[in-house]
Amino acid sequence: MPIDKFRQLLPWSLQARTILIVLGGFVGLVLVFWLALIFFPWDWLRGPLNRYISDDLGRKFEITRRLDVDLQPWPWGVTTVTLDGLEFANPKWALDDYLVKAESAEFQIRLWPLLLGRIELPTLRLSEPQLSLQAEPDGRKSWALSRDTSDAGATPVIGNLVVDKGLLKYRAAALGADMSVNFSVVPESEQKLPLLFKVTGKWKNAPFTAFGRTGGVLQLSENTRQAFPVEVNATAGRTVLKANGTIENLAELAGLNASFELQGRNLEELYTLLGVVLPATPPYKLGGQLDKSGSVWAVSKIRGMLGESDLSGALTFDNSGAKPVLTGKVQSKVLDFKDLGAVIGLPAGNTTRTGTKPGTSTAAAIRSIPSANSGSKPVASKMADQQAPLVDGRAGVGRRVLPTAVLDLTRLKAMNADVTYTALDIRHVEQLPLDKGSVQVKLNDGVLKLDPLVLGVAGGRLAGSITIDVKVVPAAFDARMMASGLALNQLLPTVQNTKSSFGKISGQANLTGRGNSMAQMLGSANGDVALLMGKGEISNILMEFLGLDGGEVIKFFLRGDRNVELRCAAAAFDVKKGLMRSKVIVLDTSDTVINGNGQISLTDETLDLLLSPEPKDKSILSLRSPLKIGGSFSAPTAGPDKAALAGRVGLGILLGAINPFLALLATVETGPGQDADCTGSLKIAANSKSSAAALKPAAGIPKTKQQQAQ
Repeated sequence: MPIDKFRQLLPWSLQARTILIVLGGFVGLVLVFWLALIFFPWDWLRGPLNRYISDDLGRKFEITRRLDVDLQPWPWGVTTVTLDGLEFANPKWALDDYLVKAESAEFQIRLWPLLLGRIELPTLRLSEPQLSLQAEPDGRKSWALSRDTSDAGATPVIGNLVVDKGLLKYRAAALGADMSVNFSVVPESEQKLPLLFKVTGKWKNAPFTAFGRTGGVLQLSENTRQAFPVEVNATAGRTVLKANGTIENLAELAGLNASFELQGRNLEELYTLLGVVLPATPPYKLGGQLDKSGSVWAVSKIRGMLGESDLSGALTFDNSGAKPVLTGKVQSKVLDFKDLGAVIGLPAGNTTRTGTKPGTSTAAAIRSIPSANSGSKPVASKMADQQAPLVDGRAGVGRRVLPTAVLDLTRLKAMNADVTYTALDIRHVEQLPLDKGSVQVKLNDGVLKLDPLVLGVAGGRLAGSITIDVKVVPAAFDARMMASGLALNQLLPTVQNTKSSFGKISGQANLTGRGNSMAQMLGSANGDVALLMGKGEISNILMEFLGLDGGEVIKFFLRGDRNVELRCAAAAFDVKKGLMRSKVIVLDTSDTVINGNGQISLTDETLDLLLSPEPKDKSILSLRSPLKIGGSFSAPTAGPDKAALAGRVGLGILLGAINPFLALLATVETGPGQDADCTGSLKIAANSKSSAAALKPAAGIPKTKQQQAQ
């Protein structure tokens, strides 16, 4: 008989009873099984479990006193294991004997991931633990729970960690880390930050100490909505950090929100500690707000000092890609120029140079120029003698002025960046009258670009770009700079004679070279440099002293200095392998034309220029002869050409022997000089489009009242 017809013959109650019996039997079996698990004497398994884990991992594992398991009916797959007394050895290659040794341990474990070979512990509680974690450069980790300790999949994932008191040792040779952490719980009356910790040892192979307080439950790997508080005071080498805030994930520092104070000797040292490439700086003290979301660190509300310069702004460090990226904007209301010395490789205290003091008379300023025969050295030269090596042993050659410190440019390969820096007011610049500046720093795969780079100089502007490529050795640089509207009377602030002069200077420099310091780069440079100036006025006493015109000097002392009209001035140089050879040097005024030639060596920092004045007026007591400029950058010399001057002095002596009044004939200047070909000279200097563009006023720069008056 078919089964369906048989069912039709059975009463309905019998069918229902059969179904209930089957279901009841199944539930009964499950209940019996569950009750058996609940009341199972788990401690019976302690010995077999100790032997199994020890044999499987190849190192000692022992529950020393008691094992207990709490199988919760819900949620399925999560159970709580309590170990009374725990000793778990480290691998044989580790320095310390035990990975974990604790009075007791209690942890939750997810069973379903365990079946797939993953160890997930939502909560781990340790009482009086002694822990030792060690990581080797080859990837081995003492806490990897497998025979192959380099197997990352065998590393347990721990959510919450709860400890009372104990010791943690952490060693990681690749990080230069060897630290010990002592921790303990404060009395119950202080519940907000009950866990105290103190860290001693090394980080990045530098002395490291830290102490602070945190919440009793440490969130290691699982993000929760509730962050726990933390306070920390850390010192690494000469860098000191104080932070106060909250954090959600301690292992990844995720959900971090903290205020901080950071101070140290040099921001460049943060590369070693954190892997962030920052420029060399003087001692600093900074504060701000630090946040981390995922792999992105955000530093906002930056405030503080770098040396004597203030700093503010915001930065973001994104470590999610193949290379970390630093972006942001920072600014200084006041930038002390000497604080830039470390950036370009100048030794401390060598960023500025002693110059003529304000108020020094014109004659005194002229007399301060060392002559070719003078044995005295200017103060700047003495400073340079103490701070930099000799250029060479030749007489008159001083010490290095261009920074010779080798810059660690290889660090530029470690990350990318796009940061804008602005200085609203630049102070304490004696050599060059900078007043403000801005630069956008772009770093991409080892190529550093300062573009655009804009500086306010002497009432005008110096703008352009600098590129440094560290993918080649030595590094290659390319500089394209243009100057426009530089005021003559502001350009040389330490030279008193230019105070009453005025005129606008433009120019350009296109240079390429190789090197790992500024001195090496300029010493190997190729390209061209040009300076141009149109109509203006210049101090007459300066011109007459340079021409040794005694008659005009006497007039100056009797009635004071006066300006003479400047028709034009131009200087252009070809640069090859660090040697600047003049194409044209001319300065044309209403009473004197000066033509020059010569060379300037950026390699050994020497000067060899000859300026030949040709007066346009008649003068008595003149010993005009070519002016020779020599020496080094640190100790320049200026004086008349000895051979030409000796001829005129000898003629004066010969005539004076005949008649004293005849000696004056040798000093009478009949003024054969003619106006210079300004147009031709300027064309030679401005033989490129970029140079010609430099002659045009800079767009968008408002004129000062002084410029408008001129």
